[in-house]
Amino acid sequence: MLNIKKVDKLSNEDIMEKAPSVFTEVGHSDTSKHYTHIPTYQVIEDMKQLNWDVVDVQQVGAYKASNRGFQKHLVVFQNDDLQITGTDGDTVYPRVLLTNSHDARNAFQFQAGLFRMICSNGLVVSDHDFGKLKIRHMGYDFSELKDTITEIVNQLPLTVESMNKFKTTELNEQAKHEFALKAIGLRFNDDNALEFGVNVEELIKPTRKEDVGDDLWSVFNVVQEKLVDGEFDYSNGTKIRKARKIKNFKQDLALNSELFALASAYVA
Repeated sequence: MLNIKKVDKLSNEDIMEKAPSVFTEVGHSDTSKHYTHIPTYQVIEDMKQLNWDVVDVQQVGAYKASNRGFQKHLVVFQNDDLQITGTDGDTVYPRVLLTNSHDARNAFQFQAGLFRMICSNGLVVSDHDFGKLKIRHMGYDFSELKDTITEIVNQLPLTVESMNKFKTTELNEQAKHEFALKAIGLRFNDDNALEFGVNVEELIKPTRKEDVGDDLWSVFNVVQEKLVDGEFDYSNGTKIRKARKIKNFKQDLALNSELFALASAYVA
């Protein structure tokens, strides 16, 4: 699950502290004459008019001093009017993820996710049901943003439908192990997952009662959380090491989407 904690709505001061690049007023000097600078905070204010509030922000590190303030950042929105509670009591909140930068390397990019209330850091991100929606830095108006968010909301039932299919898909022990091994391969970007010596039995073992079950949704969430949080040991050939928690949101988003696509392949 995307490593985003359950938090209250963030103020502008909170956002500035965590991701100051959101408030950058001008584009990077390397941008072309065709580039139109759109400060992310302007989109945040417009999202508030659509009842979407900021619940978390992150930004990547700037490897060069000249890139500081222009680097890629992530803004997570939640609309409290939208909530889905399954018959099993598993409550999820749809969320909208916005990524952007001010160096002309990234358009405004929107994705949808589902935040699980019972999981302390759980945001499931899917590119499987619909692709990323983009607004280019060639001009911007509120109506375009409104249309983009409306499209995301209209397609959210597809992601919810996938979640429901996961819940009704049962996995035997062999399928659980197979899923876990493929997931390990995604975590290390290596198809030969066996070489990392991960204890698969421990990886698929639930840590909370709400995740106990043989259904794909339960197995998916257990494996996903442990891979992201680094709750497993692996071998680098000579030593047993503790896996590190994924902190870079770009890597986190990529692994999330890949795991969701992997799980979707198990649905009949």
